[in-house]
Amino acid sequence: MTFWIITTLMALAAAALLVLAMMRSRAGAGPAAAYDMQVYRDQLKEIDRDLARGVIGQEDADRLRTEVSRRILSADAALRGAGNGDGQPAGATAVMAVALAVLVIGGSILVYRALGAPGYGDLGLQQRIAMAAEARKSRPDQTAAEARMPAQPAPELEAGYQKLIDQLRSTVAARPDDLRGHDLLAQHEANIGNFKAAYAAKARVLELKGDAATAKDYGDYAELLVMAAGGYVSPTAEQALGRALKLDPNYGPARYYWGLMMAQTGRPDVAFGIWEETLRMGPPDGYWIAPIRGQIEELASLAGVRYSLPPAAGGPMMPGPSAADVEATRDMSDADRQEMIQGMVGRLSDRLASEGGSPAEWARLIGALGVLGQTDRARAIYQEALQTFASDTQALTQIEAAARNAGIAE
Repeated sequence: MTFWIITTLMALAAAALLVLAMMRSRAGAGPAAAYDMQVYRDQLKEIDRDLARGVIGQEDADRLRTEVSRRILSADAALRGAGNGDGQPAGATAVMAVALAVLVIGGSILVYRALGAPGYGDLGLQQRIAMAAEARKSRPDQTAAEARMPAQPAPELEAGYQKLIDQLRSTVAARPDDLRGHDLLAQHEANIGNFKAAYAAKARVLELKGDAATAKDYGDYAELLVMAAGGYVSPTAEQALGRALKLDPNYGPARYYWGLMMAQTGRPDVAFGIWEETLRMGPPDGYWIAPIRGQIEELASLAGVRYSLPPAAGGPMMPGPSAADVEATRDMSDADRQEMIQGMVGRLSDRLASEGGSPAEWARLIGALGVLGQTDRARAIYQEALQTFASDTQALTQIEAAARNAGIAE
């Protein structure tokens, strides 16, 4: 309420000053004309006195009276014009003054509705920061966030892939200390949208790794928590992100989700600073770059920052099997491992052929084919990638490194 009282008084004061200036400008000729009238009347009296003393003759006196009388008539006309608005109705000036006041006050309200935040509390900066801190502290936990999510239908999987997933689940359940198995299970549960099972498997990976867990391990765990909660960063996810950023302050995915958390808890200013720096850090094909680019302009507006999104460089990196993914299946039987790997590689290959992809995806496919021993196919993909990214030196460096690792570089 205090805000509205102050702004209303300011608008009224501004309107009053404008009206006063307008009234003075319209009445400015009044005092000058009245003064001239008095001077001219005094001149007439002076002419009569000079004639009586014999200073001037009758002919000169008549001529001077005629000239002064003409000036009196002109001054009287100016005085009458100033008094009624130069011929306008007597109330015209008052009407214009009221219209000007309404324009100033009404225009101020319309501008505020367009650029301000009507209905927002009258809060100081420190109070807003304190409220944001309280919102962050008291926000729902992971379980509550997941409970609000609508039920998801079971994914429709190919029979062979479903069989492999079921077998992987059984294998991991029978071997609770199998680090590779849990890591692989987390990946494939996430692939089919079963994020709750995915982050449970990833949590076991963190337990088994202990102090050897990396920023990526904690970042992946936090990301799975966020996905399970429909994009919401819970306190549990925040804790994991904090561990990731402590291990690597420049880890892009963790920086993205940390900024998202700040935006969700009322600190768009902090979130914008994190995202803007992360966007500049890159790399341009990092999968966290695209969501930042899609939201940072709106975030800048909320933070009160003038910001122009820089041109995009490269495209987002999509998930796909890496050489490490392939190696992680070595504990499975040969037939099952080959079938699973072939399915992963086949899906990535089909997508790259039909939709294209980032240099990192092409490099992954080359590396996976090399691990499978399909050197001819890897070499063909390598040649195609060289043609696709012929003008991109950075991309070629990444692809050639993958080819060397696969033993197919010429």
